[in-house]
Amino acid sequence: MLLGLKALFQSMLGSVRDLLPIILVIAFFQIFVIKQPVPDLVGLITGVFLVILGLTFFIYGLEMGLFPIGESMAQAFAKKGSVFWLLLFAFALGFGTTIAEPALIAVADEAAQIAADGKIILATKEAEESYSLGLRVTVAFSVGAAIVLGVLRILKGWPLHYIIIAGYVMVVSMTFFAPDFIIGIAYDSGGVTTSTITVPLVTALGVGLASNIKGRNPMVDGFGLIAFASLLPIIFVMMYGMVI
Repeated sequence: MLLGLKALFQSMLGSVRDLLPIILVIAFFQIFVIKQPVPDLVGLITGVFLVILGLTFFIYGLEMGLFPIGESMAQAFAKKGSVFWLLLFAFALGFGTTIAEPALIAVADEAAQIAADGKIILATKEAEESYSLGLRVTVAFSVGAAIVLGVLRILKGWPLHYIIIAGYVMVVSMTFFAPDFIIGIAYDSGGVTTSTITVPLVTALGVGLASNIKGRNPMVDGFGLIAFASLLPIIFVMMYGMVI
């Protein structure tokens, strides 16, 4: 019990340390640049405390639950030796954690509304919802495919930098042909996919898999899946814009 409380307290101190630069920057500009009193100081302090508390429990939960389960599942799949189930799990993990990502929902809804206002799609509620859902499914599918590609890279030992370079060459090339309205959405989609749930699970999966495959280095081969998860959505969303 005491060890658990000590670990929680240390995690809270880490959260305070991580948030301190943001707090100092806001305080500096509020006091020395804007030169106005902080509105609702009590509410601000309460909000900061709740953010620290929430971040503490979130990080502590990752260390207790998501990281161990990701590594243990990777170990189990490696011992089982079934490539099919491993790749199916990788795709389901990427698709499932992305389709319900709040940041992606916000971007997709905003993109659908702008598309309707710009007469790119029919200005109806059904058309907006269909466009938004199509965008979310496209991004989720691309993340699933990205995790599958990343797992295959670990299994086969493919060099990471060659795949990344080829991917960004494709992104730059497609940018010249994709409709103007979809380019910004595509690049933003590459960022919103790296969510607070996807990153720890995928990282744990990659490291756990590389640790249990003979000849693989967890530091060299275990990382890189997140790069694929950021890269492929850009390509898929630009393709979606060309088709739609």
